[in-house]
Amino acid sequence: MVVNTDLLEIKNISFNYDDEKIFSNISFSIKKGEVLCILGPNGTGKTTLIKCLNGLYNIESGEILIHGENIKNLSFKEISRYIGYIPQSHIPSFPFKVFDVVLMGRAPYLNLTDSPKKEDKKIALDALKTLGIEDLKDRDYTNLSGGERQLVFLARVLCQEPDVLILDEPTSHLDFGNQIKFLEIIDILAKKGLSIIMSSHFPDHAFLSSTKVAIMKDKSFIDFGTPDDVVTENNLKKAYSIDVKLIKLDDNRKVCVPLKTQFKLDL
Repeated sequence: MVVNTDLLEIKNISFNYDDEKIFSNISFSIKKGEVLCILGPNGTGKTTLIKCLNGLYNIESGEILIHGENIKNLSFKEISRYIGYIPQSHIPSFPFKVFDVVLMGRAPYLNLTDSPKKEDKKIALDALKTLGIEDLKDRDYTNLSGGERQLVFLARVLCQEPDVLILDEPTSHLDFGNQIKFLEIIDILAKKGLSIIMSSHFPDHAFLSSTKVAIMKDKSFIDFGTPDDVVTENNLKKAYSIDVKLIKLDDNRKVCVPLKTQFKLDL
């Protein structure tokens, strides 16, 4: 008897918008503790795919299964107990305290008239401690830096206690140092058993924290597998239409160096 250990299974899904096909024939799976990085140029459908994976968009065809259950059979509240989601950007509107923002992550477990219980507050505080930002709990969320806000939003999602964390370009608004810090946190969370799917514009990120990589181009995946197998000079040229040199560092990690094009302006 073969036991299926996949937390999330994507089976041949497609999505159309106003009769235009955004992507088609996407299939993959992710197990506990795995990190999938989805690379690809702007406009290729990465964000749309991610919004389909967490039930925000309804797919045209195929199946999305979480613990073997079709996502179409689950309410949004039920999906939120399994899948945590951080969008590309989130603009704070009200000066809630950081602790209250994180505590909102318990919403999938509360009824409309319920108040957070002692256990909910403990889970929120533990999420802040896990990310090392307990000292921010009494600060106004609106007064935080971009990097601090991203960590607080991550703590809020961890407060949901999901099995799968989905991140849409989580480092796009962070400075260089905070990008690396965030990816290191992703690596730690995965080692604790959280399964993670993230999109990125930076091929280097795949080597920093991923166990699997997909490259999306022309409305589908052009390759899927381990970072060493997928993030190649040839695949990056196919995806981004530029020449790229892969360089191995002393610690055997690879970095991607884009080469100058011969593009000229007619001035």
